[in-house]
Amino acid sequence: SSFLLVEDKEVLYSYKSIMISNTSDVPTLAGGFVTIDTVKRGTEVSSRRTKIFCTLGPACWEVPQLEQLIDAGMNVARFNFSHGDHEGHKACLDRLRQAAKNMNQNVAVLLDTKGPEIRTGFFANDAKSITLTKGETLTLTNDYSYKGDNKKIACSYASLASSVDPGQSILVADGSLVLTVLSCDESSGEVITRVENNCSIGERKNMNLPGVVVDLPTLTEKDVDDIVNWGIKNGIDFIAASFVRKASDVMLIRKILSDNGGDGIKIISKIENQEGLENYLEILQATDGIMVARGDLGMEIPPEKVFLAQKYMIREANIAGKPVVTATQMLESMIKNPRPTRAECSDVANACYDGTDAVMLSGETANGQYFRQAVEIMVRTCSEAESSVNWNELYQSVRNSVRKRYQLSTSESLASSSVKTAVDIGAKCIIVFSESGTTARHIAKFRPGMPIAVLTPSAQVARQCFGFLKGCYAFVVDSLEETVKLTEEVLRECRVAGIAKVGDPVVIVSGVTFGSGATNQIKVEYVQDGQKGDDNRSHLDDNNAEFNGCVIS
Repeated sequence: SSFLLVEDKEVLYSYKSIMISNTSDVPTLAGGFVTIDTVKRGTEVSSRRTKIFCTLGPACWEVPQLEQLIDAGMNVARFNFSHGDHEGHKACLDRLRQAAKNMNQNVAVLLDTKGPEIRTGFFANDAKSITLTKGETLTLTNDYSYKGDNKKIACSYASLASSVDPGQSILVADGSLVLTVLSCDESSGEVITRVENNCSIGERKNMNLPGVVVDLPTLTEKDVDDIVNWGIKNGIDFIAASFVRKASDVMLIRKILSDNGGDGIKIISKIENQEGLENYLEILQATDGIMVARGDLGMEIPPEKVFLAQKYMIREANIAGKPVVTATQMLESMIKNPRPTRAECSDVANACYDGTDAVMLSGETANGQYFRQAVEIMVRTCSEAESSVNWNELYQSVRNSVRKRYQLSTSESLASSSVKTAVDIGAKCIIVFSESGTTARHIAKFRPGMPIAVLTPSAQVARQCFGFLKGCYAFVVDSLEETVKLTEEVLRECRVAGIAKVGDPVVIVSGVTFGSGATNQIKVEYVQDGQKGDDNRSHLDDNNAEFNGCVIS
């Protein structure tokens, strides 16, 4: 309908959260906060909320280059285990941690598993490539020892003939070759296909079977070895689990972590095919975070549907309070060019508007000579998108969308109330005392318009909060027992860094455990004038005057 008459405020907010952009201040056309002045003003990056994941590789893995990435805005360093070995990754990890120490900043570490894969085989006569012609037939065999040619090639998936049906498509080499299934012979393990486009391909190229429920394990032996003997051993912070298709996949990974002393590591489930999308809500309940893995997803579902899947996954993750990172080809052209395309910047901005907690760079940092520029333009783009968001309306939209779906838990209710209090009194920041990071995650869920400073005795929790929770900045402290002293120190830090001035209110959220239960409290403190000599440079002022994860000494 073109007209909307709503007497129930709850329904109104529900309608807005579905139909109206976060950038609107009333139920009308999106973009109400964007004016010509918004376009003309300078970019303010110091208050950036959206986090940035950077893939490490040859272009950026020396200490001076890693320091540049940290200085530019990297929050999480991604180690791609589709390439390299344990020794090489460990050497890079050591350099990363040295760079983070030099910069006095927390940088989280993410292990991205290789996961199961389907690949073409090798060629006869030592050929490095074959040329296929549109309209010709190509036979695929599950005998992986077969040396192929332009008539017949091997496929690593043993169940291929029983998994596909005539008329279905098979995509090879990231979709550069499209095959249509003509017939299947389960007894011989062969599938006859028609070549849909002229193409030359090399050996061992990836294959995608759109819409097919494949019979492959989520974790391979290599993945388990990588997690146990590299990830847990080296105290990493996140596992990005490839090819997650159901909640039981997440539970399997969690059991492996628990059985090997890796309980503190968070699981980010990569949704990469239609089966994962269909089981998304149950995966969301089991996982710690989500990666919208648009590369393989764009092979598994029609590319024109990927943006819809992205919006669906991000919105559901926002309602569930699970952080989500949007990945793949965000600034792809910057692998070779010093400037991105306008479409790429729009892609990053739209992910921010969708509600993503983080965005990811892959080849742009791992292999591109403009790795620092890629991070800097992503920082500026995220900051510009955030500057036109009505955070107060967004808080109300999130809260009402959550309440429409389910009853808030005690911790979520406390988090919602703390954000509401901060909005009502115009607080300059929310300070959270948290051991596990759960309270911080719940507060970040409600998208406050002011920064969230997380104080925790756990270095791993600090890295996880600073690395992946939107708007969160984390500090490692010796203990949470002396909350009065800690509060005074953080208020001083806020004042010295220029985040708040004398008399400004700050919301404090803390939890105290009694026996088997816990009680939480919210209180409001006001920034006090400092003592003489108390205006030394603040920890919060390190690196571009941001709240940055560091140790408060």
